[in-house]
Amino acid sequence: MEVLLLKNVPGVGSAGQVKKVNDGHARNYLLPRKLAVPATGGAVKQAETIKAAAARRDAKTLGEAQELAKQLGQITLTFRAKAGEGERLFGSITSSDVADALARDHRINVDRRKIDLELPIKELGEKQVAIKVHPEVTAQVTVAVEREPA
Repeated sequence: MEVLLLKNVPGVGSAGQVKKVNDGHARNYLLPRKLAVPATGGAVKQAETIKAAAARRDAKTLGEAQELAKQLGQITLTFRAKAGEGERLFGSITSSDVADALARDHRINVDRRKIDLELPIKELGEKQVAIKVHPEVTAQVTVAVEREPA
């Protein structure tokens, strides 16, 4: 039996594909769980239109992400923090701090989990921080940490 997969099914295929599966597997597993529908002409045509719309939407979001990455690449965030000898900070600059500074100073809202900062910044100086704005696009923001005047 040919079915049109509505969701990704391990061992069978991914959403939107037309696959030939055993009748029992389709009737007892795929169809009752709404993982697939029988591959009729109308269902296949509808899936193609949905795929085309998704491709257009993905292209648009990719373009927007590239524009945002270009903007982020020109930004330098400056933080002032207390530091001891050896240029070590008493506190640290975290991904939440970077996200808050982007929202406050530049009105760019970025989820802190999209900011790729393995360890918090604990030293004075400049550091490049990667931000994942799209699965295919990563931007670099410069973070400068200066000594807070005493």
